[in-house]
Amino acid sequence: MCKSVLCTSGLIGRSWAMLFASGGFKVKLYDIEQQQITNALENIRKEIKLLEQLGALKGTLSAEQQLSLITGCSNIQEAVEGAMHIQECVPENLEVKKEIFAQLDGIVGDDVVLSSSTSCLLPSRLFSGLAHVKQCLVAHPVNPPYYVPLVELVPHPETAPTTVDRTHALMQKIGQSPVRVLKEIDGFALNRLQYAVISEAWRLVQDGIVSPSDLDLVMSDGLGLRYAFMGPLETMHLNAEGMLSYCNRYGEGMKCVLKTFGPIPEFSGSTVEKVHQAMCVKVPDDPEHLAARRQWRDACLMRLARLKSQMPSQ
Repeated sequence: MCKSVLCTSGLIGRSWAMLFASGGFKVKLYDIEQQQITNALENIRKEIKLLEQLGALKGTLSAEQQLSLITGCSNIQEAVEGAMHIQECVPENLEVKKEIFAQLDGIVGDDVVLSSSTSCLLPSRLFSGLAHVKQCLVAHPVNPPYYVPLVELVPHPETAPTTVDRTHALMQKIGQSPVRVLKEIDGFALNRLQYAVISEAWRLVQDGIVSPSDLDLVMSDGLGLRYAFMGPLETMHLNAEGMLSYCNRYGEGMKCVLKTFGPIPEFSGSTVEKVHQAMCVKVPDDPEHLAARRQWRDACLMRLARLKSQMPSQ
């Protein structure tokens, strides 16, 4: 049976562990702190058992079968023995990540994929100087990974095409939706789109065009409903008689609006206070309320994922 290794046992590492186990892969959670591993395994057990009770457990194996595939280890050399894929999930710090990849580079063979979960660090900075750079890439998940299947695959300029192909196939095997980012760019694809939306949302609130609560409604009860099932390009295609028709009909209007977009916001000062107060009216920022709202979000995502799986593919 193939084996995957997750470096660190934090939230993203636990989610990856559950996903790999759902695909029938042996998983070894690695962390330098044994107590962190113990806590992670206990959290995973609770989550997988709950998912099974809710009928939302991924894969064809039972909860107990999946749990039997996940173990922990505080010795990195022992952890990677026999691994075919290593998914790094350490904190988003370049030097910390480079240190762990330098360690891995010295102990893995030529057939192991070395993958980072980073959301923003470029592969050319992460993997530079490694002997096994051809086996390295970024596989960036979306939080929470168990409920949002997208994974961005971003290669280093020297990454072998077979490394990307193998990782793409593996992600599909565990039920994720991998996309190939063909060359590295700051923010990859997802965060560039996300930051574009956040930036204009901020400007609209900052300029007094719309309130923070109404701004969120524009997405949750407007654009977001469509985008849950199709992307912006297909939406354009369907909102006219095809893409050429859409661009011919609306292109000049779009350019006129885009020219009115303002500068990059500072995300500080009176606007951040205004947005913060509005968000706290809906969800107070104490740990209990935030955790409850995240649970509600995850439950919604679970139901949406179930609905999407039931829809006929086109």
